[in-house]
Amino acid sequence: MAIAAWAGMWAATAGGSGWLLVVGVTAAIAVAVAAGRRRRSWAAAAVAVVLLGCLGTGWAREWWRANDPLVRLADQQAVGIAELTVVGTPRGGERTGVRPAWWSSAARLDGLDARGERLRSGAPVQISASGDAVSGWATVVPGSRVRVTVRLAPAEPGDSVFVWVRAWEPPVVVAPAAGTDAAIERVRAGLRQSAAHLDPEPRALVPALVVGDTSGMPSDLVDRFKVVGLTHLTAVSGANLTLLLAFLGTLARWCGVTGWWLRGLLGLGVVGFVLLCHAEPSVVRAAAMGVVGLVALGAGGSGGRAVRALCVAVVVIVLVDPVMARSAGFALSVLASAGIVAWSRAWTDALARRLPRGLAEGLATPLAAQLATQPLVTLLSGQVSLVGLVANLAAGPLVGPATVLGFLAAAFAVPLGPVATLFATGAGWCAQSLCWIARLGELFPAAAVPWPATVLGVGLVLAGCVGLVLVMPRLLHRGWPAAVAGLLLIVALLRPPSPPGWPPPDWSVVFCDVGQGDATLLRVGPRAAALVDAGPDPSRLRACLDGLGVESVPLVVLTHFHADHITGITTALDGRHTTTVAVSAATSPAGGRALVEQAASGIGLTTVGPGSGLRVGELSIEVLATRPTTVTAGAGVDEGESSAENDGSLVMRARVGGLRVLLPGDVQEDGQRAALATGADLSADVLLVPHHGSGRQLPEFLAASRAAVAVFSVGLDNDYGHPAVRTQRAVQGLGMQLARTDQHGSIAVSGSPGALVLTTQR
Repeated sequence: MAIAAWAGMWAATAGGSGWLLVVGVTAAIAVAVAAGRRRRSWAAAAVAVVLLGCLGTGWAREWWRANDPLVRLADQQAVGIAELTVVGTPRGGERTGVRPAWWSSAARLDGLDARGERLRSGAPVQISASGDAVSGWATVVPGSRVRVTVRLAPAEPGDSVFVWVRAWEPPVVVAPAAGTDAAIERVRAGLRQSAAHLDPEPRALVPALVVGDTSGMPSDLVDRFKVVGLTHLTAVSGANLTLLLAFLGTLARWCGVTGWWLRGLLGLGVVGFVLLCHAEPSVVRAAAMGVVGLVALGAGGSGGRAVRALCVAVVVIVLVDPVMARSAGFALSVLASAGIVAWSRAWTDALARRLPRGLAEGLATPLAAQLATQPLVTLLSGQVSLVGLVANLAAGPLVGPATVLGFLAAAFAVPLGPVATLFATGAGWCAQSLCWIARLGELFPAAAVPWPATVLGVGLVLAGCVGLVLVMPRLLHRGWPAAVAGLLLIVALLRPPSPPGWPPPDWSVVFCDVGQGDATLLRVGPRAAALVDAGPDPSRLRACLDGLGVESVPLVVLTHFHADHITGITTALDGRHTTTVAVSAATSPAGGRALVEQAASGIGLTTVGPGSGLRVGELSIEVLATRPTTVTAGAGVDEGESSAENDGSLVMRARVGGLRVLLPGDVQEDGQRAALATGADLSADVLLVPHHGSGRQLPEFLAASRAAVAVFSVGLDNDYGHPAVRTQRAVQGLGMQLARTDQHGSIAVSGSPGALVLTTQR
């Protein structure tokens, strides 16, 4: 029935009637078959009824949503004055590189005046702000009612909200948080205050571990947890609730509470957890999976009781929120819970022969969840992290104490602050160890290995996980197989496996997947490549260089000095032989030049301009054009993000391995017009589309490249809408084949003109 409910809701939220027809006919056949049989006909009939019920309710909800006047205004991107109540846990980020500071939260749209219409909706929306408006939103607490001028935007398929709402200004608070909302915020603020005496990293991590409050986590700590696969610790998850309920149950039994009184106490624990974490859909999902996890780890976890609990949770969740049927987070939660249900108890028993049971449970549970979810994680992210497996094993025994002590700190934060500080100190010690694990884990080469998210690639990961599950009982029961497995894991960490077919042995050009930025490698010889731009993320550039086996970077060329093109330069120069760093002779942001000069100290900078040529090994680069720019004095590395600075990029053509590659940096219309005016030959075999494929392109410039392949170097789900749909259509209209780093990972080009070969990481 759980599978039927999930499939029915997935079909109902597909946005078309075709799926409903197919699944509805299938359900009708199932009902007919059930009616014709005597044995277990009730079970088949129940499955069919659940399937039809989910199809009907899901379709009705989607129809109502699609015909809501608010959705119609969002499709028109209407601007209006909205009154909203902030209901979720706000998220935010500092200004980094070209990305401005941002703030976002779930909200309830109470009213909207737009285009002569006045709506009283109550629909769930996602409110966001960026830039200068963030400072005003950062002080808004959940439960507050605000008024603000907004622009509506349609939600993406699968979103749990009706529309996206972008604020143009700081809000006006109409009514501050009161009642339960105010009390919850006092508890959360008290938790942060109780951890205020800790070092910066554990101070930020303790609230994240307990209630998912990541507002204080610095960006480098967030990135570090992502690399080593510990991000789930900072999100509200079923594991948090499982630990809380297990502690409450143990304490209650010790005090003599049993029977229905115990069940009532645990029920209050669930309600308190959901309220403290602001009752968002992900929190409700976590609560359901937490109960399942508790059942799995309890006395009945070895039988069908835990399976029934998991199935009931799936049915209830998709009925309450049909969009969850299409949520990757929901699928990961179900798989993790299924892994815990299926394997954790037996593995815990095996480990408990040599280890204390609490430690054995702390190791077996994350191991079961990791193996159950890794194939889907690889499909979604295009990565395999061997460090993630080790990091989660090392973190497992620390997560329980940190979470329980953190909940105790939250419980005493308001009535007894000193006691809360004592508990927060204990949680902070565990949190500090988690930070050390993340810091150590990111140093390994296998911290994040790009892996193709293809049928073959994911199939290999699935086969590996199934194999480990099959041999795990023997590994845990016997000492020497476990030692051999540990040795092999250490070797893999130091020398990570290569994705199937990557890198191609004869690559000439590789466009590295560095997120929202550019970094292009041009082969100059064995284990040597020139680098054009260095991207915004040093760790991702390092992974690209290591994956290709590049040990020497004799030439680095920077098209301009924006952070998304230069931040990774320290990685390129650190421990890799470099003789020349070439930059534009045009004026660029002083802060950017200073950063590059500091990184290239001892090498010096070579300035180039139109007509300049660079040659290394089998590579030659010709500077075709550049447009001088002027900037305000004191501009920093992440400042001056204007058309003038972008149009000052070097426009270059590289020749390598018989291929011609046009590398125009971030030039927009004026820079492209200037390049065309020089009369330079812009023809190439491969075009790196300017400015990450933004909408500011001259059709004449794109056509002048006469390229066969157009590459977009963009970050996944970036905030700029890159690449623009019209730009993609423009290059397709010119007969070019498209490749995108956000979809395909790093992209290698080999072959010869007229016979190009593209190889992607995923």
